[in-house]
Amino acid sequence: MERLTFFSYPSCTSCRKTKKWLKANHISFEERHLFRETPTEAELKRILALTTEGLDELLATRSEAYKGLHVNIDEMMLFDVIQLLTKEPRLLRRPILIDGEKLVIGHNEDALKNLVSKKQDLKMSM
Repeated sequence: MERLTFFSYPSCTSCRKTKKWLKANHISFEERHLFRETPTEAELKRILALTTEGLDELLATRSEAYKGLHVNIDEMMLFDVIQLLTKEPRLLRRPILIDGEKLVIGHNEDALKNLVSKKQDLKMSM
């Protein structure tokens, strides 16, 4: 299992709530500023592979960045969408948490609890 990577943006309320929750539950993580340390193409492919709803789960469709797009993402090739997301990370929902096996997008305490219990189970088995 890889270390938990937490893509966040400091002024994002959901990111702050998630970070507070992770710290309160003593979960170690590597925090990356979503706009300064944008996920790589390989990371985005892995994130997409772990989604249940594909791009619909990952895109911040209510954001100004998304509303200002002059392209139809649904008609784009996956390669082009991934390149666009690395150049325009404001199109991504936040926060994004990934440990290589599990993915949590947005502040979702039930999903975070599932992530925590899995990590605690692993620690107990060592």
